[in-house]
Amino acid sequence: MFGGERLSRLGVFSPRFPDAEALHRGLAHWNHQRLAPAEPGDDWRRELDENARMLRLEGEFIEAFRAQVAPLVADTPTDPEGFIAWFEALKEHGPGQWDPLFDWLEGAASLDDLKWFLTQEAAGEAGFDDLVAMTQVKVPDRAKLELARNYWDEMGRGSARGMHGPMLSRTTQTLGLTPTIDCTLWQSLCLANTMTAFATTRRYVWQSIGALGVVELTAPTRVACVDAGLKRVGVSPEARKYFALHAQLDIEHSKAWNAEALIPLVTEDPSRARFIAEGAVMRLICGEQCFDTYRAHLWAHVHPVVYAAE
Repeated sequence: MFGGERLSRLGVFSPRFPDAEALHRGLAHWNHQRLAPAEPGDDWRRELDENARMLRLEGEFIEAFRAQVAPLVADTPTDPEGFIAWFEALKEHGPGQWDPLFDWLEGAASLDDLKWFLTQEAAGEAGFDDLVAMTQVKVPDRAKLELARNYWDEMGRGSARGMHGPMLSRTTQTLGLTPTIDCTLWQSLCLANTMTAFATTRRYVWQSIGALGVVELTAPTRVACVDAGLKRVGVSPEARKYFALHAQLDIEHSKAWNAEALIPLVTEDPSRARFIAEGAVMRLICGEQCFDTYRAHLWAHVHPVVYAAE
């Protein structure tokens, strides 16, 4: 589908954004602050000015990224059946799929390697539940109901013990992980910033639905590898529960998302197909970029020849 090109090296982050690390650390700190519950204060005017500045930076980044992926989604089908076939093919042929990192995490990575990987992955300021909640505002009813069902699952169907976000937090606590923005690779921050921009900006609502849907589509095989790797190095079932759950649940979530959100949205307005496709491809490119960088770090001491040959 994408001709085997390394999409993460298309140059999305330069020359317009030559200092990608500074950009994404700045956006990540801003997202941390703006999404946190707060109280009224006298400096609200200064806060609005800063938000306006950061929103322009965020918008410039997303629009540059969209321009880069435009050729990749130019021929996206706009009929519902054709679009879903195109979308589901991303699981096999999309950017970053079947990355060798995950077989290695499953079969060879040490506990320290897995802990480093999970620390990078835990960088996102908004969890999947919050992203879904922000995305669903004012979307058409049938898609809104599907997002609501997905959110309810993320909320443990009303049980605090079953909430997915805290479940992942318990994993990080059990493993002694302390993720921070300043100790996270910018590629991981970029992924989180892109997803947050989509979910918090109404002009990107269809991109957000595509990005969230492609996570459900592609995540099960990856999280199953992580679960197997954690099991291999002796991590308890309770600490692995988040990954074991999503290896199965996301398969059903993906089927429902495609049938109850994507098909109705594209049926109602075929022009949405292009935007949904953009969000999906942009999310996968962000993932691919992370996997490339993770391998460079993790394999430097165990597979230097293999990595250098890529």
